Amino acid sequence: QVQLDESGGGLAQAGGSLRLSCAASERTYSWYAMGWFRQAPGKEREFVASISWNGGNSYYGDSVKGRFTISRDNAKNTVYLQMNSLKPEDTAVYYCAAKPTFTHPPIAANEYDYWGQGTQVTVSS
Repeated sequence: QVQLDESGGGLAQAGGSLRLSCAASERTYSWYAMGWFRQAPGKEREFVASISWNGGNSYYGDSVKGRFTISRDNAKNTVYLQMNSLKPEDTAVYYCAAKPTFTHPPIAANEYDYWGQGTQVTVSS
């Protein structure tokens, strides 16, 4: 069982930046593709970004391309989401997810096996 622990959420102003972290308990973390998703009140969970087990492939949702960057440090069992040029519409609970795979990192939420509890990001205008 993989435990995922997100941190780094909080309040930011529009145009500002935040960096989210997701630490994994699993010692074989490097075998996992990782993803970030978000869910705003009354909306469906939305794909934000994903990264392959070795960091060689990454994908982004259209709404965050060019503003957000996903990265990982396998030595620290941690994946990051650097969020720049934040907008009020980025306000949501952000979740990290994990899937053991050496193939391309999924962009569909239902393909992930493990989820964190989420961290709130609020962007004020």
